[in-house]
Amino acid sequence: SAIAIASNEPFSAWTKTFTDPRLCAAIVDRLTFAGQIIETGTNSYRLSHARNTRPTKATGAKSSRPTGANSS
Repeated sequence: SAIAIASNEPFSAWTKTFTDPRLCAAIVDRLTFAGQIIETGTNSYRLSHARNTRPTKATGAKSSRPTGANSS
């Protein structure tokens, strides 16, 4: 069977989530043993979309920035 795991953080930054270094090392070791790591080198679409539609602090309104592939 196959498992796919996606993360916006490199393995070196996983200690922010798994604060025990030994636990973090064990998790990374087990996930990567005999596995294939695919690094896309791209930014997260969901993260950038969320940042563009987040309410502004001053007005509480949504951003007026255009979103989508053809927007500039």
